[in-house]
Amino acid sequence: MKKIVITGPECTGKTTLAKALANHYQTKWVPEFARQYLDNLDRDYEELDLLEIAKGQLRLEDKIESDCNTLLFCDTDLTVIKVWQEYKYGRCFNEVSSKLKTRKYQLHLLMAPDIPWEFDKQRENPDNRKELFAMYKSELAKKQYTYKTISGSFNSRIEKAIEAINKII
Repeated sequence: MKKIVITGPECTGKTTLAKALANHYQTKWVPEFARQYLDNLDRDYEELDLLEIAKGQLRLEDKIESDCNTLLFCDTDLTVIKVWQEYKYGRCFNEVSSKLKTRKYQLHLLMAPDIPWEFDKQRENPDNRKELFAMYKSELAKKQYTYKTISGSFNSRIEKAIEAINKII
């Protein structure tokens, strides 16, 4: 099993790419758990909700992984929780940092914020995507993860992602 994470700031095409790649390779993808969690929350989220989202993301990934045999595309991982919590609250839960050390992925596709931001009730940062992108890039480099920056048009993004994936499979 090879797991590939699509990560980066909000509104950079992560979900669209995850779906397209799963379709291309005829496999499964793991949606972003935060979306369903926040949709069911009847209040504004709080910092502790990030820990519940992290746990839910891992459970969902494990569940879908058990039904998959070759490639699995993850529309986010705990890097998103870490970067966002550090950005918004100035720290990261120990549980999240610990899990980041033990979860193994073969490739991270880092989505560049070079496409237009679109409103969504769960999105908060139309103006800070470049700053967040730099935080993601720094985190991936610090962890020495294998990653490829994905930018450009939709077709260009798919081509770059497939090229990077084909190098590891």
